[in-house]
Amino acid sequence: MQRNEVIGQQEVWNRLMEMVQENRLPHALMFCGPQGCGKLAMALAFASYLLGDSPMLRKWEHPDLHFTFPTIKTANMGSDHKPVSLDFIKEWRELLLSKGPYIQISDWMQKMGKTDADYNKQAIITAEETDAISHELMMMSSQGGYKISLIWLPERMNIQSANKILKLLEEPPRQTVFLLVSENPELLLETIRSRTQRIDFKKIETAEMEKALIERRALEPDMAHRIARIANGNWNLALEELDAGNENRQHLDMFIMLMRLAYMRKIGDLKKWTDVIATFGREKQKRMLDYFMHMLRESFMYNFRNPELSYMTQDEENFAKNFARFINEANIIDISNLFEDSKRMISQNANAKIVFFDMALKIIVLLLRK
Repeated sequence: MQRNEVIGQQEVWNRLMEMVQENRLPHALMFCGPQGCGKLAMALAFASYLLGDSPMLRKWEHPDLHFTFPTIKTANMGSDHKPVSLDFIKEWRELLLSKGPYIQISDWMQKMGKTDADYNKQAIITAEETDAISHELMMMSSQGGYKISLIWLPERMNIQSANKILKLLEEPPRQTVFLLVSENPELLLETIRSRTQRIDFKKIETAEMEKALIERRALEPDMAHRIARIANGNWNLALEELDAGNENRQHLDMFIMLMRLAYMRKIGDLKKWTDVIATFGREKQKRMLDYFMHMLRESFMYNFRNPELSYMTQDEENFAKNFARFINEANIIDISNLFEDSKRMISQNANAKIVFFDMALKIIVLLLRK
C-alpha cells in the first residue's frame, strides 16, 4: 500500500518519516483519532514502507507483517477453542482487498459472518491471541528487516490479553515495531498507553475529502463539497452518504419515530419501538445512539439559521425544519446525557429493552422543556 492511498494526514506522515530518517523510531506507536480519519490506512501504508513495499503486501501476506484484530467465537469452533486472528486471517485480507483500509467494526463483523442479531457477542482480542503474537514475533524476521505487529482496536483486549501484551511492550522482541490503531485509547490500561508513543490524527480536511471524492468516486465538485461537509472529516461517513440504502437512513427513521411517538405520548407504540430496537444487536444499537446524538446536535444548531453551522442531508434537514424548535438550551444537555448513558449501559450488556424503553419515557418529559 502506498502513501498516496491515504487521504490527507500529511503531517502524520512527515512525522513518521522524520522518526525513521533520524533513527529514533520507537518500538510501539499508537495511532489515535476520530472515526474515518485514516488511522488504519496510515498504519498499513507505514508498515508497507518499513517492509520495503514488497509485492507480498499486495495481498497482505507478508511473513513479517502480523495482524491482530477482534474476533468472535463461531458455531463451528470447538467448545474449548479460543478464537485468534489466524482463524479469520483469510476473511481479514479479503476485507482489506475488497473494501480498502477505511473499515469499521461493523464491516468486520459482517465479514466474519455475523448478522445484527449476533452483535450481542461483542468481538474481543483474547489472551490466546496475545500468546500467538508473542510466538510469531520471537522468530527471526524472514526478510532480515523489521517485524510489524499491527493491532487493530486494542481497546477490545480482555484483561488477560491486555496484561500479556503489556509484557511484550515492556520487553519487545528485537527489530519489532508495534502499531496499535485505536478508536478509544482511554479504554486501554494506562500502563499500555505509557509504553507507546501516541500519534494523534485530526479529521480529514474538507478540501482533501472533496479531492478524494472527485478523484476516487467521480463526483461533481458541488456534490463532493456537500458530502464532504456532511462527513465532517470521516471518510466512512462520506461513503455511507453515497449509498442510498445506508444504515443512517434507518437510524433517521427510528429517530423520527421516537420523537413523534414521545411527543404524542404513545406509550404502547414506544414499547413496540423498543422491541424493534432490541433486535438490532449491541454494536448496531451503539451506532444508532451515536447517530441520535448527531441529529440532536444538528437540530439544535438548525435553530441558529446559519447553513455553515449545520451538517445534514436533505432528508435530515426536512425533518429538522419542524422538529428543531423542540430542542433548546433547557433540554439539549439532558437529552445528550440520556443518549450517552444509554450507550454506556448497552456497552455494559444491560437489558436493551429496559434501557431503550426507559430512555423513550424520559424523552417524553424532556421534549416539553422550554
